[in-house]
Amino acid sequence: MVKKLVNVTRNGSIESEHYGHGVIIDSSGKILKEWGDSSHLIYPRSSLKPIQSLNLYKNGYMEKAKLSAKQIAFSTSSHFAEEIHQELILKWLKEINTDESKLACGEDWPWQLPEKFKAYDKYKKRRKIFHNCSGKHCAHLAVSLDRDLPIENYNSPDHTIQKELFSIIEDLAEFKIDKVGVDGCTLPNPFMPLKKFGQLLANFADFKKLGELSGIAETIYNSCVSEPEYAGGKESDNSILTKILNKKAFFKNGAEGVFAAIIPELKIAAVVKITDGNSRASSTAIAGMISELNLINKDELESFLNKPVYNSTDQTVGSISWCG
Repeated sequence: MVKKLVNVTRNGSIESEHYGHGVIIDSSGKILKEWGDSSHLIYPRSSLKPIQSLNLYKNGYMEKAKLSAKQIAFSTSSHFAEEIHQELILKWLKEINTDESKLACGEDWPWQLPEKFKAYDKYKKRRKIFHNCSGKHCAHLAVSLDRDLPIENYNSPDHTIQKELFSIIEDLAEFKIDKVGVDGCTLPNPFMPLKKFGQLLANFADFKKLGELSGIAETIYNSCVSEPEYAGGKESDNSILTKILNKKAFFKNGAEGVFAAIIPELKIAAVVKITDGNSRASSTAIAGMISELNLINKDELESFLNKPVYNSTDQTVGSISWCG
């Protein structure tokens, strides 16, 4: 049964409600806490990116190319296409002797209005480098070129990289993928139970359990928590939450109300899916779930547990609040 997780109030009255499913699970597959039905099927969307990075770097490209922490975090990001992101991807594309036309993601504008104005003034058109998934796509191009794999269809479910990804997912999640969707950025995305996605991330969090992949997972995690703005943006909820937890957790958001947290200290992961797909609720919900773990003082999460609702004059008129 679906569970109410978030209330949206105005002047003290509930105006809207967001329902969903959530789970906190450890690397043994044990469910520590559940909201709603953790067997609910979801597409992980961009919350899958840490695993996609794990798959990309498993053959040694990270070490061979001497990737910086910023590059690794960027390849796991849903970035805002701020200037730091634009500079990094253009430099990376130049290093691998290719250009943005080879990226399989679509053209877009930067996410924030000031950056959109700057981009329009400078280019007068959308660009692939502005797409929030362009970092992941750049990494796919780099690894495909390094391994002499085709780059024209690296986003196809039949491509070697994607087949290897499905294999890693099935192994770590202990789940057989039988349905694959197409993500917003064109890469394949598996349809799987929420708890199995949680188990997948919990196993990622248990570095020693990963064998030969342990060092790669740990490097990815450390890069993302040390360079959170390259894994999102200055005002990205996942970057802000990662900063608040001070390297105790890496938060990764996904489209359609998915949000996840990877917590190596406890060898656990938390995952939530808001059934109406609204991201304003997913960041509050994941913060609420994490607040019950006592990793930090709950007051430090207050800005997410009770996010203010403003009117057009910046007057606070309500809140978006955890009620799970």
